Amino acid sequence: MATTSTTGSTLLQPLSNAVQLPIDQVNFVVCQLFALLAAIWFRTYLHSSKTSSFIRHVVATLLGLYLALFCFGWYALHFLVQSGISYCIMIIIGAENTHKYCFVFALGYLIVCQITRVYIFDYGQYSADFSGPMMIITQKITSLAYEIHDGMFRKDEELTPSQRDLAVRRMPSLLEYLSYNCNFMGILAGPLCSYKDYITFIEGRSYQLTQAGASGREELHCERAEPSPNTAVIQKLLVCGLSLFFHLTVSNTLPVEYNIDEHFRATASWPTKVTYLYVSLLAARPKYYFAWTLADAINNAAGFGFRGYDRNGEARWDLISNLRIQQIEMSTSFKMFLDNWNIQTALWLKRVCYERASLSPTIQTFILSAIWHGVYPGYYLTFLTGVVMTLAARAVRNNVRHYFTEPPQLKLLYDVITWTVTQITISYTVVPFVLLSVKPSLMFYGSWYYCLHIVGILVLLLLPVKNTQRGKNTQENVQLSRSKKFDERENSLGRNSFSTTNNVCSQNQEVASRHSTLKQ
Repeated sequence: MATTSTTGSTLLQPLSNAVQLPIDQVNFVVCQLFALLAAIWFRTYLHSSKTSSFIRHVVATLLGLYLALFCFGWYALHFLVQSGISYCIMIIIGAENTHKYCFVFALGYLIVCQITRVYIFDYGQYSADFSGPMMIITQKITSLAYEIHDGMFRKDEELTPSQRDLAVRRMPSLLEYLSYNCNFMGILAGPLCSYKDYITFIEGRSYQLTQAGASGREELHCERAEPSPNTAVIQKLLVCGLSLFFHLTVSNTLPVEYNIDEHFRATASWPTKVTYLYVSLLAARPKYYFAWTLADAINNAAGFGFRGYDRNGEARWDLISNLRIQQIEMSTSFKMFLDNWNIQTALWLKRVCYERASLSPTIQTFILSAIWHGVYPGYYLTFLTGVVMTLAARAVRNNVRHYFTEPPQLKLLYDVITWTVTQITISYTVVPFVLLSVKPSLMFYGSWYYCLHIVGILVLLLLPVKNTQRGKNTQENVQLSRSKKFDERENSLGRNSFSTTNNVCSQNQEVASRHSTLKQ
């Protein structure tokens, strides 16, 4: 396994042999650790108070391209080609239609690369590959194209609060564009961030932030000293260490593939099947916890990711966090799981698809998510199943939940039942995402007699589904007012803000609340 070929550097082959891991994975981890050290150096010696934005852009871009070349060799040129052509499209086409052409080109280019990578090179391999960073770059290209369209073509009154807050009012320079797409902090594993947030960080304006006032709203406090990210970085590195340890010691002993083992399917009882399904998918998650939390820590170490102060005056470093582990593992609804898993990708799907779709936004969003993830058939089985499960879970929640809010004992029983159902349903849904191919995926669903598919369809046929009208300003205002109290409570848990850090946080609250209600 450790001698697997790589498109990147072979300098670390001895280390790969020593730890018995593929060279691609070793390159990725070492480059991310190097990026962490570079981030500390970047914040210390190239702080915005010590050097110009131009220098910070140049250094961030060059370091990013070096890491890409080290990990992926000449395949890293795809990052420049995709970004360069998209920039030309943006300049030539103009703000009116740039979002359409950039979206089609960037996503199309990604799909072509994924097809060649999967069906020509290494079908079924999980080692690091160049299409992974391209997925993040595609998100950035398309997000910025829509933000430019909103800021330079559409009228303010036509925009939702989040669109108005993220709108870009001028074309970025080529250096700014490349820096945003290819900076060393996010080129290997992201996460996605808005263009305005990134530019605000590079220019050193991200600390002119906010603090919760006595009224519950956040007020501007520009005089506060710049907070240190050290505590947040250390905490996230501890999470990375625990996740990596769990992955290396436990995950390999509980393979998801054992769910379709012939002997297991023939002899295991239903309680055993259900338990192993949950435990095996639980064991598959730490590698994502490791990669995404490390990426978040790298950005924080560079000084990026500050989201203001909570009502207790504590600095929050979760502006671009990609997951909330506690909420994921304690999810009592399909929506709660999706809200806390791969957060920045969920935001991207919401911004470029869900809130702009005129027909079946949930279905369109799941289809786009499947296409963006890749060309393995298992992805499409997972996301098509996810459509059924999401709509069914929404129908059950809307029709049943209000009967179980009081007394507290009944609410506790409801939470225990919904936690159990949610964890089993999530595990059932994502098995094809791990197995990748059609035959093993259908083998798994067949061994379960497609029972959750049937239950989901019956729920949709028997329970009334409440329609939601998106895009109506009056409806949005009602949603915002209803969810404001809930969002203020969630802020103490570090909920993600979807707006730029340089605006007053009353608007931040509205955007975060709207995101919460859109997924209801």
